[in-house]
Amino acid sequence: MDSLTIWTWSLVVGVVVILVVALLLILIVRAANRIDAHAKDIWLAGKGIAANTVSIWMLQDTNIVASDILKTAGVIAGEAEAINGKLDGLGQAILKAR
Repeated sequence: MDSLTIWTWSLVVGVVVILVVALLLILIVRAANRIDAHAKDIWLAGKGIAANTVSIWMLQDTNIVASDILKTAGVIAGEAEAINGKLDGLGQAILKAR
């Protein structure tokens, strides 16, 4: 083989290698773009779930406030019963005095 033939075959092999590498690189870039698109969809779904469930975490605070309101309402109910009892006693005393 002369040097021109060796040089030609080397050039052909080099071009084939470059084409194979370029094809593989294109496939890798396409796969990365698909992964990126799926990651974006997952991110958006996660944000939607977080936005829809944030009120669940707020319910704990609501339950604490509701418990405090219930305790206060119980105290008010007890005081109202005491006032009602005193008014009933006063009404009976007025009726007896007549």
